[in-house]
Amino acid sequence: MCGLAASLGLLVACKRHEAEVEIAETRGKTTKDTAMKLFATSDERFRNAQRPPVEGLAPASWLALPSSQFRLLNYRFGESGTGEVWVSLASGSVADNVNRWLGQFGATPLDGDGMKQLRTVSLAGSQGVWVEAEGTYNGGMGAEPKSGQALAGVIAMANGSILTVKMVGPKAEVAAAKSDLEAFVASLKLTEPDA
Repeated sequence: MCGLAASLGLLVACKRHEAEVEIAETRGKTTKDTAMKLFATSDERFRNAQRPPVEGLAPASWLALPSSQFRLLNYRFGESGTGEVWVSLASGSVADNVNRWLGQFGATPLDGDGMKQLRTVSLAGSQGVWVEAEGTYNGGMGAEPKSGQALAGVIAMANGSILTVKMVGPKAEVAAAKSDLEAFVASLKLTEPDA
């Protein structure tokens, strides 16, 4: 009985000290505030919402996909819908990345002379190299190797980072989309970082 009386006393004491809270100021919207998006993916909700450090004009026939941790810009292309194009920042050197891509198709790595034979292409204000391969694509990351595939893309040192534009898909679809890829690469430019 004493415990019940003590509990009621505490409850009454808490009620006596209620204070009214009044908000005296608010803040205006900043550039970091965005409109709420219904049905956002987890990636969209929890990733840093800063815009990518590169932008370009993708062909209307490409399907834009959300960016990811490793894909700054991300697209699907081709009749089968399985062709992929993405823009990434990579580590290592231009030669390291060229040989990694070639290795995904089982091609022989290039030495310094082989690198000099690659066509140069402008990418985001820098000179890069155009890389092509075809055959069985083993992209890794647990994916099964796919036969009858091709790769076309550009790797460049841009603004102190390795910038890559990679197209992978069925051989005929990559061949048909090379001119679109070249136009996309030519349109890419570095953006100013968000403040």
